[in-house]
Amino acid sequence: MKKLLIIGYVWPEPNSSAAGSRMMQLIHYFQQQDYQITFASPAQVTEHMVDLSALAVVQQTIALNCRSFDDFITELQPDMVMFDRFMMEEQFGWRVSEQCPQAIKLLDTEDLFCLRHARHDAFKQHREVTDIDLLQSDMAKREVAAIFRCDLSLMISTVEIALLKRLFKVDESLVHHCAFMLSEQALSKNNPNYEDRSNFMAIGNFRHAPNWDAVLWLKQQIWPLIRKQIPEAELHIYGAYPPPKATALHDEKSGFLVKGWVDDAIIAMQQAKVCLAPLRFGAGIKGKLAEAMLCATPSITTDIGSEGMQTHLPWAGAVANDVQSFVEQAVTHYQDKSVWLSASELGPQNAKLQFKQQKIYATLTERLQVLTENLSTHRERNFIGSMLNHHHHKSTKYMAQWIEAKNK
Repeated sequence: MKKLLIIGYVWPEPNSSAAGSRMMQLIHYFQQQDYQITFASPAQVTEHMVDLSALAVVQQTIALNCRSFDDFITELQPDMVMFDRFMMEEQFGWRVSEQCPQAIKLLDTEDLFCLRHARHDAFKQHREVTDIDLLQSDMAKREVAAIFRCDLSLMISTVEIALLKRLFKVDESLVHHCAFMLSEQALSKNNPNYEDRSNFMAIGNFRHAPNWDAVLWLKQQIWPLIRKQIPEAELHIYGAYPPPKATALHDEKSGFLVKGWVDDAIIAMQQAKVCLAPLRFGAGIKGKLAEAMLCATPSITTDIGSEGMQTHLPWAGAVANDVQSFVEQAVTHYQDKSVWLSASELGPQNAKLQFKQQKIYATLTERLQVLTENLSTHRERNFIGSMLNHHHHKSTKYMAQWIEAKNK
């Protein structure tokens, strides 16, 4: 049986974030391909993490800057190693290359960190992000270097693939589009109708800066205007890890209800009439908006929210970037049944066009097979990756050895 080692930035929490759900989809895919999976992470265990052992996945705690990892991976001898975000490749990539040079190195980016951070910085300065922001970004240099050093990077957004090719000259052979992978059952839900739903909802892990900003924007500007037009409506805000500053926003009188953790986000989404996702910065594609599509819940979002999730069909709801337009669309989709129905029908249609598990499995399997059969040639042609591996291994190796010696 082939062996896959996943090196996780965090332990998977599918009910807390889209990244957690995405990781579980990848685990399921590789199990379908007959891989024996070990999931290793230097992160602290958490209350919401999935029970990996129940899924026949070996769980292993690993240490940063410690040669115990070398012993661990030498004994494991995986055929493939997947880094969960570029920071894990930075920490462990050189060790993998030294101990298991023939292991295929995959990078799962989740979203482009450098793009999200550059957008956040530009947002704080009240301006649009520019190419120069990214080209001068230390984070972009680190993240794109990790992409070059790996054999293949799984990208969740076609917009981000286009950016990597255009701005950073990343070759097509190094990236693969791999969206959310949803089963036929997930894509064919029996959803409640208009009359059986009530209220607005917003959802997102509170530790994720774009989600927290969206909650503040709702509280301060958007929700008061919606509530003025629909006095009986409530806005239910869900998400893992709400800090005290978030729960302090809870206000029964104005119908702004901070609910925090929810056991089943799908049920919450099915009960809501409209999903609000006023995201002003961010990257990747949004799990909350994919869930809204699956649940036939119209969503009102922004260009950032809908990025990488558009099809040839109209958006299942509306895309609006200023307060007034956002409020108008939210109110219309809530009150006008015919508008609601058309948006509701578009949701599952859009989801099926983008997230069909069978189709995504097939293209990923083919890509990995070609890579496996031509690994030496693939690496020989990736000169930039080879050059970066050479220098990175030296610098990171000596830094790690210094830290290890210091810790003694």
